[in-house]
Amino acid sequence: MILILAGTSDARELALLVKQAGYSLLTTVVTDSAAKSMKEAGLPVRVGRMNAEEICELIQREGFKAVIDASHPFAEEASRNALEGAKRADVPYIRYERASVEEKPHPLITMVGDYAEAAELAARHKGVVMLTTGSKTLQIFAEKLVGLPEVRLVARMLPRKDNMEKCEQLGIEQKNIIAIQGPFSKELNVALYRQYGVTLMITKESGKVGSVDEKLEAALELGIPTIMIARPKIEYGTVFSEFYQVLDALREKLEEAKTDGIPH
Repeated sequence: MILILAGTSDARELALLVKQAGYSLLTTVVTDSAAKSMKEAGLPVRVGRMNAEEICELIQREGFKAVIDASHPFAEEASRNALEGAKRADVPYIRYERASVEEKPHPLITMVGDYAEAAELAARHKGVVMLTTGSKTLQIFAEKLVGLPEVRLVARMLPRKDNMEKCEQLGIEQKNIIAIQGPFSKELNVALYRQYGVTLMITKESGKVGSVDEKLEAALELGIPTIMIARPKIEYGTVFSEFYQVLDALREKLEEAKTDGIPH
């Protein structure tokens, strides 16, 4: 049995390959929409957040032999808990992460270390700021930008009731909300930037599968400056960005565990 932290489209594809390779598995996600996607793909799924102790207990109770962490690059807490849970349960931990966007020096792109730094930088900007980092950190930006006389904050996020309620609480008007689910093509990004008259875009360095390339390409084509938030720095050990590398590592680590269990 393999435990796979999933929730993204590429994590689902990886889980399917693990299943096709002959391994029984359980995917774990944190939202009902992600769970629905897993079920539609024929993958067993558990919904809900887990701390390190709960992950350890699940591994021991169900007899998982390895953990594949294919969570989102910005799901920092989930990855730290998976790392620690696997360590406590003494099973191999394998990290899959979308390949980083190639670093291309460009005068319109500014890399920052975190959300607070991005919000501070955006507050010095005049014009229309489109935020594409989701609802989780919306408050950080709203506190800095909402109410500034020369800044209009437009928030793009998933069309969920709790997101709309959060926008209302933070003073973001309906006309400044784009409630839509991706992925987004370059053409759609261009259309949205033009429709709202965007003069600054804020995004996360999530990797190509997360549609970050399309956001950037569209912004650069229109000459729109972009603030990009760098991925959190976590000591995963070895990180794989190709599915076949994960499968090779899984076979290798399970074989090592089997060999280590043979008395000499």
